[in-house]
Amino acid sequence: MKKYFATHSAIFIAALCLGTGSAWAKLPAPSEEAKAKAEEAKVKAADAAKKDAEDLGKAQDRVAERYIKEQKAKGVVVKPTPLAPPPAAAAAPAAPVAVKK
Repeated sequence: MKKYFATHSAIFIAALCLGTGSAWAKLPAPSEEAKAKAEEAKVKAADAAKKDAEDLGKAQDRVAERYIKEQKAKGVVVKPTPLAPPPAAAAAPAAPVAVKK
């Protein structure tokens, strides 16, 4: 049993060493066409994400309106939670004041 384990361990270690060399291989730099295609795909994905976000917002608004109507029919007054505006860009921290001794 020990001999079987030692043989298979040696084979595994050899395969691991061979695989490590190929993992460190460098890929060639992408061509201009590939860069342009990647940028185009990036823009397309950003547009799709923006559209998906808008569709999600519209769906959430429809659900909220329906819920408010249903509650109003039951005589319950629902006050939607107001959304806070997004925070403004953080101001640059003040420069530290040098203390003279």
